[in-house]
Amino acid sequence: MPRQIYTIDDAQRRAKSRLPKMLYDFIAGASGDESLHDKNSQALNEVRLMPRVLRNISKRSLSCQILGLEADYPFGFAPMGMTNLAWPGADKFMAKEASQRRIPLCVSTASSSTLEQIIADADGYAWFQLYADQSPDFVDELVSRAEAANYSTLIFTVDVPIPSVRTRDLKNGFAMPMHWGPSQIWDFASHPRWTLATLAYSIRNGLPKPMNYATSSQKTKFIRKASRDAADWGFLSKLRDKWRGKLIIKGVQCPEDAIRIKAMGADAIYVSNHGGRQLNAAPVSIHSLTQIRQAVGHDMPLIFDSGIRSGEHVIKAIALGADFVMLGRLVMFGLGSGGATGLSNILDVIADEASAVMGLIGQTQVSDIDEYCLASSHGYLSSQDMQRSVAE
Repeated sequence: MPRQIYTIDDAQRRAKSRLPKMLYDFIAGASGDESLHDKNSQALNEVRLMPRVLRNISKRSLSCQILGLEADYPFGFAPMGMTNLAWPGADKFMAKEASQRRIPLCVSTASSSTLEQIIADADGYAWFQLYADQSPDFVDELVSRAEAANYSTLIFTVDVPIPSVRTRDLKNGFAMPMHWGPSQIWDFASHPRWTLATLAYSIRNGLPKPMNYATSSQKTKFIRKASRDAADWGFLSKLRDKWRGKLIIKGVQCPEDAIRIKAMGADAIYVSNHGGRQLNAAPVSIHSLTQIRQAVGHDMPLIFDSGIRSGEHVIKAIALGADFVMLGRLVMFGLGSGGATGLSNILDVIADEASAVMGLIGQTQVSDIDEYCLASSHGYLSSQDMQRSVAE
């Protein structure tokens, strides 16, 4: 089938037409007036890269290494809960792409499939994301399950101590489990492609639900508005002692916090403002990245998300200090626009754009991309300086 997706905007438009409004708004929405969501991408758009010429860039490679993982691309899947709401079977589609492209799939605590099933489907290319959720026994069980399933890397998310206010979800009556009223029924009935596909999938596999909760021996129910305020410095210290693999701390924006996290033995810091879905008044994520890189030095791996909408954005984030980039909403838009095919198209778009941009700035390896690739790092000659240079 000819590719129908050439940009993230293409995928987003198609997803908006195919998905029930309630689910599209859940994916696309953010907190407050949603201004931070827009600022994240706008700030990346404003970054300028310096084109370099007369370089042999015929043999370019997007491969890189992150926390011992040899990845074919400098990007992976950010942790996202209930991805099967974007399209039935989304977890399996993402796991397949993770395996084939050798990129990490970050498995959410609230994933639509069990953490054991996803890492098996991904042939090991999966990391597990943990919330300090509801009860210590439930959290301890999740950590033990991740270890038993041979996860090498744990992502501890710390920027959701309490739920944010997301107006779109409130207006649409979005909740888990779903509440059914006339508006919700009409919303689903008016989007038959998604609804029929979900019904067919549910007959075979059951209705979409957070499976790590459903399969817990603690009989813990998923509560979307549950507080996760157990995530404090003491919790992190205990988790670092308990978890023997790589530990990433996600949702960090304050340089002082980053310095303390590094001192406590984390293996990487994940700079993110949750795509604008938590504190709408938080800093723009790419600005936090540059500040944290300066604070922790160049020996601390930094992972980045929030605002990424193109392969160009991926390269810009790396130039500004990221070692690896995670993709969030745009993955869900790909899934919503065309299931497995839409997801594959989106990943191809990002990879093709990243490779082209890398060549145009004269680079052939991801490891060579740094602040010197930024236009601002080269400085500018005044008109008088230029005339003097020519005269000399």
